[in-house]
Amino acid sequence: MSEQRAYAPRPCPICRKMSVAAFHPFCSKRCADVDLSRWLGGVYAVPAEEQEPDEPEPGDDTAH
Repeated sequence: MSEQRAYAPRPCPICRKMSVAAFHPFCSKRCADVDLSRWLGGVYAVPAEEQEPDEPEPGDDTAH
């Protein structure tokens, strides 16, 4: 069975107007689409640094 959560209006994360249940946590389809566009465009990407391993793993024959 799916559990239905109670809707609590909060400010829309895009425009700060109060959210509506149909588009929660957004206030409108427009703000939901703006958020989706940001996700797809990589705006919300978390930067990461690749680290080189200090020592080769045991059994790793690629290190010469």
